[in-house]
Amino acid sequence: MTTPRPTRTRIAAASLIGTAIEFYDFYIYGTAAALVLNTAFFPEMDELAGTLAAFSTFAVAFVSRPLGSAIFGHWGDRVGRKSMLVVSLLLMGLSTVAIGLLPGYTAIGVAAPVLLVLLRFTQGIGLGGEWGGAALLATEHAPPGRRGLYAMFPQLGPPVGFIAANGLFLILGGLLTDDEFLTWGWRLPFVASLVLVAIGLYVRLKISETPVFQPAMEERRIARVPLAGLMRHQWRRVLLGAGAMVIAYTLFYTATTYCLAYGTATLKIPRTTMLSLTMIGVVFMAAGTVVSSLVSDRVGRRPTLLVGTAGAIGWGLAMFPLMETASVPLVGLALAGALALMGLIFGPMGAYLPELFRTEYRYSGASVAYSLGGVLGGAIPPLIATQMQAGGLPVFYVGVYVSAMAVLSLLCLLALPETGTLELSEAEW
Repeated sequence: MTTPRPTRTRIAAASLIGTAIEFYDFYIYGTAAALVLNTAFFPEMDELAGTLAAFSTFAVAFVSRPLGSAIFGHWGDRVGRKSMLVVSLLLMGLSTVAIGLLPGYTAIGVAAPVLLVLLRFTQGIGLGGEWGGAALLATEHAPPGRRGLYAMFPQLGPPVGFIAANGLFLILGGLLTDDEFLTWGWRLPFVASLVLVAIGLYVRLKISETPVFQPAMEERRIARVPLAGLMRHQWRRVLLGAGAMVIAYTLFYTATTYCLAYGTATLKIPRTTMLSLTMIGVVFMAAGTVVSSLVSDRVGRRPTLLVGTAGAIGWGLAMFPLMETASVPLVGLALAGALALMGLIFGPMGAYLPELFRTEYRYSGASVAYSLGGVLGGAIPPLIATQMQAGGLPVFYVGVYVSAMAVLSLLCLLALPETGTLELSEAEW
């Protein structure tokens, strides 16, 4: 008996809720790294060195994400998309809860930061398998000409997860004293992930395997070692796809992680104000994601991506002059502009990266390209920006770095083809 094709609502829910939860888990760590992890796990360092150490643990997950992409991509291309989505959600969620329960430096000494790094590493492995599976779940279920629309749903997971994560931190900041927040309040968002994971598992277990992958299994068009085949036949697209993703990561983590720390520590803007401005900016990111996803079905993925990336080149140079004013409206404009451009770029990527790869390598190819882009675009900017600040360089140079990453992504996009009109079932292109 043939399993009925799931409705758009069910596909949207399964792809959105998982990425929202996964990115909620990921973002609460980024927010905690900017606000509290330096004192909880690196108390013997001065404030700037402790912040740099906390951001270094933040970067660990970006290093492990390509490993997670390779592992989950291998089995996702071998046994199916659905099962890997369930495992990745469990791994990410349980690692997050464990971080919330982990004793600090004052309780167990150096073991605390060591265990923190290990748990952050497993978080990255889980997230490395999550996005590719969710994007494939959406695109491989989509009818012709609607892949941008369907792939929009997993791309909305990051803004939803971010708003949930920072909204919870904002509420706690208002309800608790600074001492209560620093002592135990920051742990609550991590532990709350357990409830969200249970909801995500319930939704995902009810979705069917994709109609593109199922025939490949029945016709035995399954690669024995998908990653090896990917590197043999489509390695260039992996690297170019990763390069194209770099600016999306750079914009996001510069605006939400480094700017949060810079705004509170250097500009002396209250923490709740910076969190509020960032959340408003993420609303602009969600709007950009929706608009660009829909436009990409009409005019193509590549033209849409080129416009957003070109805009990021200019905004990188404008962003930190706006930040340095320390004016709340202008700081909000700096963040909103960066995140709106990030959304314009991020939206079409949900369909574009999967479309670049053949069915038998698609989970591996899309996931690895996405995660490799995160190593350069997500892990490095907060570290480079903090080191620039420690070295006495004007903060304007952080914006120059953002613009340079946009140029890199633009060049990669120019070397890639348009994919919006191609059939996912085509074996060779």
